[in-house]
Amino acid sequence: MSNAAASETETPVFNIQKLYVKDISFENPNAPEVFTVQNAEPNVELNIGLENKQLDAEHWEVTLKVSVIMRDDKNDKVLFEIEVEHAGLFFIKNIPEEHMLNLLGVDCPTILFPYTRQIISQLTVDGGFMSLMLEPVNFAGAFEANRAQQQEQQEKTLN
Repeated sequence: MSNAAASETETPVFNIQKLYVKDISFENPNAPEVFTVQNAEPNVELNIGLENKQLDAEHWEVTLKVSVIMRDDKNDKVLFEIEVEHAGLFFIKNIPEEHMLNLLGVDCPTILFPYTRQIISQLTVDGGFMSLMLEPVNFAGAFEANRAQQQEQQEKTLN
């Protein structure tokens, strides 16, 4: 095998194969009353989870699980609840093992999130509310904080 062929077969490859919705839910449990309330005090509760699944040697599914609950604190009512599982199918080949956690925990969700945010925004509009535009998420910071917390727990376990 020539050097060119050897280096070509070892070239790292990272591609998005498909972005798709796995599960989606919008609930407006107090409609139509919530649309007649004056001076509401909305409060957003946001939870984001991440799940990775290896499908075969070169394909990974990365799923963002986002839950949003908008409450009117003044009137103690839920305005709406959204749950979205938005996933991407990624082709990953010849990526060094030491980079895989970062790729799956930071890069993939960073690619997915703007699309997930748009889905949530459109759901709120379709539900009769103003567009909810979620703030960008620092997946790198969250990843490092999670890694530091795990390391701290391991150190406590050993001591």
